[in-house]
Amino acid sequence: MIIEIFLKIKNPLYQALFGGFLTWFLTLFGAIFIFFNKKPSKTIFSSMLSLAGGIMLAASFWSLLLPAKNIAEDLGINPFLNITLGLLSGSLFIFLLDRLIPHKHIQENQIKISQENSDTEIEGIKTNLKKTYLFILAVVLHNIPEGLAVGVAFGALINNINDINILVSAITLTIGIGLQNIPEGLAIALPLYANGFSKRKSFFYGQLSAIVEPVSALCGVIFVSIFKNILPFSMSFASGAMIYIIIEEVIPEFQKNKTNDIATLFFIAGFIIMTILDISLG
Repeated sequence: MIIEIFLKIKNPLYQALFGGFLTWFLTLFGAIFIFFNKKPSKTIFSSMLSLAGGIMLAASFWSLLLPAKNIAEDLGINPFLNITLGLLSGSLFIFLLDRLIPHKHIQENQIKISQENSDTEIEGIKTNLKKTYLFILAVVLHNIPEGLAVGVAFGALINNINDINILVSAITLTIGIGLQNIPEGLAIALPLYANGFSKRKSFFYGQLSAIVEPVSALCGVIFVSIFKNILPFSMSFASGAMIYIIIEEVIPEFQKNKTNDIATLFFIAGFIIMTILDISLG
């Protein structure tokens, strides 16, 4: 049904926007499960986060890097140079945002967010913002690359409107990011609940983490429509941004808990799920 909706929309701009809202909605759906969770579990938190990370990593390769290579070859440009520069630029982009945007990460086993913490736990430039807003900025930073990836993937259709392979790849990427947003929504709501938030507030901030995705998806597709000749670079850029988030945030997060062996298996399971999805749809 979702695939049929994308096919009916036709316009890549609206497809990207719909894809962004779909990924946000699935985050909301995942955060709803906080109402059915009586006691936050470190195992559930780590497993959900690592499952999402595995899906993100597979999506970065199957739906962004591999199509970027194929498109570069079709355009007669150097795939190695474009993909390498794209990966480095995307990683550097998130690295700079991470250093500039004031934010604070909340873990499942951390002290209450309402308590004052030392400035060393706050990343980015110095600020007097409340800890709640710093956490919101952290999850916004995490979701920017996902929205960009969706936008860039559909932006590839602007000059190839009838290319079914590019369309399927973009739809697969969107579904994959949406699927990983389900456990991610719960993984964000759980530590908030563990840190003293009510279930309603935990749900609200859990779904709010992905509201930036429709916006960044729109930015991604507009960027590609303006700079049409650097599509392989743009797709690699989005992939580099996602991979940076996985390495810098997701993997260290689930490795902090004693359940890291189980979390590692869930990470691999997430990668396999996305791989099966991409191969079956492709």
